[in-house]
This record gives sequence, structure tokens and C-alpha cells, in this order.
Amino acid sequence: MGNRLSKITTRTGDDGTTGLAENTRVSKNHPRVEAMGDIDELNTHLGLLLTESLPEEVSTLLTQVQHHLFDLGGELAMPSFTGITEEKLRLLDESIQKHNTNLPALKEFVLPGGSRAAAQAHVCRAICRRAERRVVNLSHGESVSPMALQYLNRLSDLLFVLARVLNKGNEPAQWKRD
Repeated sequence: MGNRLSKITTRTGDDGTTGLAENTRVSKNHPRVEAMGDIDELNTHLGLLLTESLPEEVSTLLTQVQHHLFDLGGELAMPSFTGITEEKLRLLDESIQKHNTNLPALKEFVLPGGSRAAAQAHVCRAICRRAERRVVNLSHGESVSPMALQYLNRLSDLLFVLARVLNKGNEPAQWKRD
């Protein structure tokens, strides 16, 4: 991998195109590139969340998710590659169940906020939802693994649950109907 990234400035994208892993070039606003960009943005915001003081278990889980997002990006860049597996989806499902078990039931929507870490988890959740919409859009015109869509859907749920976990003792306001 080190040799692959030794030349950062290639100038090949100066014309508004970018190369996919299977040696094809597409416009930088192609739905596949838009989806890859949102996955990348989500991963960078997870990196920002990981700079916060987090429980070790949450930090380890989010680091695993970052690796999975690179796999998902690879899947989007190279459609013949399978990056998201049942095992990765199962990790999210089990983590949601585990972390949600001790949380009180919600009676209303939670306003994003509370602690800084929880607020950042909500930012990640919102970006994840956008990435999911982009991948859905891509799937209307091109082949996309159903696992990729399931992964993003579960990940946004996990990020919501983790925001609640990170807010324990610093609960944000809940939405009040006018």
C-alpha cells in the first residue's frame, strides 16, 4: 500500500474525473463517487469522535467501524469486491442490542446534543444517513450489495444508541410538540 500512495498529486483529476479501482474513470459528481465521498466524510467524523474521552469498549468498536467503512469504500470503488459481510453486520446488531439494553425507553425524539462526544456521535449519525441515501441512489442505477445498505442503516442506529450511552448523566432535551 505504501507504494500506491507515494505519489499524491497525479493531476489526472484536473479534468473533473476520478479513477475507480477497476481502472475506469468517472465524473467526480458520479453517484458512486458521491457515495464514496460521504463514506469518507463519515469516517473522518468518526476519527474526530475518537479524539474524545470515550469508554474503551466504544473506542474499540468505533475503530472497527472505521476499518469496515474502508472496506465499504473499497466495495464502492471496485464493485466486484465484497467488503461488507454478515459478520460485520452481526457486530453492529449485537452492539446495538448490548448498548441499548440499559438505556431508558424514549417517549419522544432526542434533540442532538448533551455531551460533546454524544453531539459528535449525532453528527456521525446524520452523515451516515446521508451516505445511506447516496448508496440507495446509486443502487437505482448500478449494482450495489444489499449488505452495504443494511450496514449503513444499522450503523446509523448504532450511532444513535452510542450518543445516548455517551450522554448518560448529561441527557439532552427531548423534543416538545408546540
